Amino acid sequence: MRAMITNDDGIDSPGLAVLARVALDAGLEVTVVAPATEHSGAGAALFGVGRDGQLDVQELPSPGLPDGVRSLAVGATPALLTLLAADGGFGPRPDVVLSGVNRGANTGNAVLHSGTVGAALCAASLGVRALAVSLDSADPQHWATAGVVTAHALPWALDRPAGDGVLNVNVPDLPVDRVRGVRSAPLARFGAVQTTVDADDAGRHTVRFVEPDRGRDPDSDAGLLAGGWATLTLLRAPCSEVSAQLPEHPRPLTAAGRPG
Repeated sequence: MRAMITNDDGIDSPGLAVLARVALDAGLEVTVVAPATEHSGAGAALFGVGRDGQLDVQELPSPGLPDGVRSLAVGATPALLTLLAADGGFGPRPDVVLSGVNRGANTGNAVLHSGTVGAALCAASLGVRALAVSLDSADPQHWATAGVVTAHALPWALDRPAGDGVLNVNVPDLPVDRVRGVRSAPLARFGAVQTTVDADDAGRHTVRFVEPDRGRDPDSDAGLLAGGWATLTLLRAPCSEVSAQLPEHPRPLTAAGRPG
């Protein structure tokens, strides 16, 4: 089986080597394809292709990467990289995409905006197994802990049908022996951050990012993570609700928007 390792922190992040080693230890063939620069918050955006259709691709090793692992730095978003990889753009189509290890948690409904999660969701939508892995610190000290938790979760993900969702993994930035365990968890209402917008009398708007109180939702991914647990959440997107009773009409509508 083939694994593609990517992230949204860029080719210089040590989190790529963490996932590469986990994949190699699982017997997978590994290729690293990561953005040349940071694309945090890119979600599943697809940009990076020049007007002439060209991509800026360089053979560039990520720090700490095991010898012999092919490593590419590409001037594009992580979701675009998984899209192209699924189409054979960087060699044989991967069987699994491992995205991360991200600096900072990706919890709650805010995963919608994460480039780490966006890359994995893009892969899953194209029929590729995918994991997104994040460490709960902007300056992680315990990368190895993320590797241990990922190694625990990876076999489950590999046994799933291809494309059947994304396993979102969040890990406390603690030594392995201080992590309380691994828990399945629903998404919190918010995520690692939420936004507030204030408008003054002149109509100017100020946006602030604040960390929500994770203790108010203790059984969510954010709450359990804050309590020292590693969390696993199965994400599926896009999806449709086929049972919804929507306002269909069998005839054309008038210009006023009413049935003719």
